Amino acid sequence: MPEATTKPANATPAAKAAPKVAAPKRKVDFGMLFVQSTYNNTLCLLADSEGNALAQSSAGALGFKGAKKGTPFAAAKVGEVLADKAKLMGVKEVSVVIKGVGSGRESAVRSFITKGIGISSVKDVTPVPHNGPRPPRARRV
Repeated sequence: MPEATTKPANATPAAKAAPKVAAPKRKVDFGMLFVQSTYNNTLCLLADSEGNALAQSSAGALGFKGAKKGTPFAAAKVGEVLADKAKLMGVKEVSVVIKGVGSGRESAVRSFITKGIGISSVKDVTPVPHNGPRPPRARRV
């Protein structure tokens, strides 16, 4: 008669071992960091010197919901996650391009600095209207 084998209760399958971090496909020394900060969210994109996207992150992608996405704390977390990805690719210095008027503008860039990645230049390309279309009417509350 075949004997029934039982697994101990604390045994874990090999598939649930430590998650493997994928090795970066490209090694880049210098990159460009694009930060778009709106009132509702902060988006960061890391690109190489030609502008080809390497990695991106946003407050919504990190799990922040609703009004918390537009906070400086969420923007700092976005910068930290992207800085870690940049370190894996070998990025040592970035040129920063900031767009938008949100509260996460500086905090995303500061978190990049604290991770040890140098900043060569900061450029603000926030679009400014030159008295374009008529503004919306004033709200009556």
